[in-house]
Amino acid sequence: MKTITIIGAGMMGSALAFPARENGNEVRLVGTHLDREIIDACRKTGRHPKFVKDFPAGITYYQIEELLDAIRGADFIICGVSSFGVEWYRDEVLPKLEENVPMISVTKGLMNTENGDLLTYLDIWQEKLDALGKKIPLNAIGGPCTSYELVAHDQTEVTFCGKDMDVLRMIKSAMATDYYHISLSTDIVGVESAVALKNGFALGITLTIGLNQKEFGIDSELHYNSQAAVFGQAVREMNKLLHLQNAGDFDNLVLGAGDLYVTVYGGRTRLVGILLGRGLNIDEAKAELKGVTLESLVVAERVAKAIRVKAEKGLINLQDFPLLMHIDEIITQKKAVNIPWEKFTFERE
Repeated sequence: MKTITIIGAGMMGSALAFPARENGNEVRLVGTHLDREIIDACRKTGRHPKFVKDFPAGITYYQIEELLDAIRGADFIICGVSSFGVEWYRDEVLPKLEENVPMISVTKGLMNTENGDLLTYLDIWQEKLDALGKKIPLNAIGGPCTSYELVAHDQTEVTFCGKDMDVLRMIKSAMATDYYHISLSTDIVGVESAVALKNGFALGITLTIGLNQKEFGIDSELHYNSQAAVFGQAVREMNKLLHLQNAGDFDNLVLGAGDLYVTVYGGRTRLVGILLGRGLNIDEAKAELKGVTLESLVVAERVAKAIRVKAEKGLINLQDFPLLMHIDEIITQKKAVNIPWEKFTFERE
């Protein structure tokens, strides 16, 4: 049995409490400063406010002020903050974590730099740890997994990545169940890039749903030809981006494609893409979904900025990324949806 502390009581961090506790581990769920009401509700009802299923019995709940008590004696930490909390976690949590206790993060995303590089969140956190002179093995979770389906025990397969395979095996032994299946990889950049890159592309695919609803009616049947065409182009562009990250291993592409698939069929990115396809601009779509966190838009914008810099340096050709460029125009320039279908075609001998 391990002692596992989850920091961040959002839906995904909280969902991981299910396999963790069901394996007989001691589980401590810590809310951030934004999760106070969630932790209060968990203490009163034993259920996350957005779940339809009670937590397994025996989980202990902590407010952020009780962080030091929650991490004391933990065998490993799970970071469950959203991508908007990456800097907060870096500055407020990492300095408090105990030396040499592994951490694994479920936060998906990339940061762009002025020279066009795309850094994983583990890179950002490692810089902080180096500045502190602190050693904490950093790991991450990637793959197609929605929180509510994990809570429902739908069969799920993800990848844990990190530098030390023995650490990864230890964490896997604590987390793997008969419904939560875990692959292991030491390719951190590949895994983290694959599951982050899919965000903007999932938005691109769901544009076609909105376009068809605009033309045939909101209650019209779904059209899959258009979705499949954009899905194929998305995978093609993701493959190019993974190679730019020196992470073009086929397994990474498969991981990203799987995450792309599940993102298209559920969640917040699907909603905003449909609204944009129906004819709303990005500001109107955000207003319609007031209060909904749209991490996918941030990641898409960062990736587009990075490859524009690389294009200016002559390192890549923007014509290889027609879908991403159009998604970026929709997000940053409020352009109307006009999917560049013919730019997806090719001739190959």
